[in-house]
Amino acid sequence: MTDSFLPSMPSDGPTLQETLEVRDRCLCYRAQRTARAFARHFDNAFRDIGLTHGQFSLMMVLNQPDPPGVARLSEFLGMDRTSLTAKLKALTKRGLVSVTADETDRRSRRIALTPEGRALLKTALPIWRDAHDAIDRQPSPYSQADLRTALSIFWEHEGADK
Repeated sequence: MTDSFLPSMPSDGPTLQETLEVRDRCLCYRAQRTARAFARHFDNAFRDIGLTHGQFSLMMVLNQPDPPGVARLSEFLGMDRTSLTAKLKALTKRGLVSVTADETDRRSRRIALTPEGRALLKTALPIWRDAHDAIDRQPSPYSQADLRTALSIFWEHEGADK
């Protein structure tokens, strides 16, 4: 955002200087903007196989021997159950995941990849690698490991506050 984006400010709100302070300092704004750029990058990469970055990530989390329950999955992904359920519906409708009753607690649901879902993940993984390699090749004064660590520090701290 350039200063010309904010040519004049009404006098009954924050000043231009305060608005620019938030623009220049706000980590949430930068994280959201970066997340949207990553999302577009990976969505474009997965477009030909009909996946979004969010679907790929969710399916990768489901790629485990013991299908997780909705509560555990929701917590791991940092998503509320309503949003997770909406994302799962689209994958279920395509036959990529199955939702079944938990054998030990019939009130709970387990989420698993179907054979079709595992096959699509196998197709998607080299696409993800290529898209990720393109990001890794971008010049940066920071290593990819340092960036992942920096992102994880807040995420892990925030999870401890719940």
